Amino acid sequence: MTNDSLDTQLEKYLSDAYSIEKQALVQMKMAPGIAGDPKLAKLFEDHLHETEGHEHTVGERLEAHGGSPSTVKNLVMEAGGVGFALFAKFQPDTPGKLVAHAHSYEALEEASYELLAQVAERAGDQETVEAARRIRDEERAMKERLAANFEVAAKAALRELEPDDMDEQLLKYLADAHALEKQAINLLERGPAIAGTSALGRLFEEHLEETRQHEHLVEHLITEKGGRTNAIKDAALGLGGLNWGGFFAAHPDTPGKLAAFAYAFEHLEIAAYELLKVVATEAADGHAIQLAEQILTQERAAAAKIAEQFPEAADASLEAQGVTV
Repeated sequence: MTNDSLDTQLEKYLSDAYSIEKQALVQMKMAPGIAGDPKLAKLFEDHLHETEGHEHTVGERLEAHGGSPSTVKNLVMEAGGVGFALFAKFQPDTPGKLVAHAHSYEALEEASYELLAQVAERAGDQETVEAARRIRDEERAMKERLAANFEVAAKAALRELEPDDMDEQLLKYLADAHALEKQAINLLERGPAIAGTSALGRLFEEHLEETRQHEHLVEHLITEKGGRTNAIKDAALGLGGLNWGGFFAAHPDTPGKLAAFAYAFEHLEIAAYELLKVVATEAADGHAIQLAEQILTQERAAAAKIAEQFPEAADASLEAQGVTV
């Protein structure tokens, strides 16, 4: 294929990045008002200014390639941003849910800009490479700032509760973790067939076995405590996993999108278990603390392994489009 085909793919990646920033702007504008803690609100306010700069930079690079933002895609992503914030707002533990999902979204942005940098480098566009890596680093820094405030978020969510409610809250957080593991299983079961690279496929197969074990361990602890998993939540999140798999399979650049979303989902799980650990500590439940720490180690390792596959995923995505690098 000619270099024009690679330039076309770069324009698509820039358009995707622009749409992601449009959704991020909606989230950052709504988040301070529902954060439940002034420190968390300040984090989102500060990142709003960075996000506005990201949108401007990506828009300039897109115009430099003769492209323009996708109006339809932007509208969908902006609506998604509103949905994200409203979902968090109407959860009883809003601060925790908000920070967990924001942490995951920053990971998605980090991965997306790494993939953009990979494609720009192959296209010989050094200016876009440098812009993508700068934004990637800022998204990663925001992700780390959020991670440093998981305890703040969890305690803000628990602030209005009586101490006697801790055991009940712990069961709710365990049920949330179980629901996430159900969704992860659905995603990972479909992942190897649509990964586009043997290494990424093997990684998903290996983590699927870990994830099934996580689900079993969490469910066992819930039962041991006299609770039960939330069947409705499990079913909804499980369906979400199947829908995500269908979305990836329908996109010709599936390997890159799958790697980015898998990386983001690992960070959603990381956030969920960090929040669970805080609640377990408040409830003085050593077994739950130990379980959260055990699973956190494996989720972090999986996220790191997925990140290592970004260059290969970018090449596989281009090959799926018939672009020879």
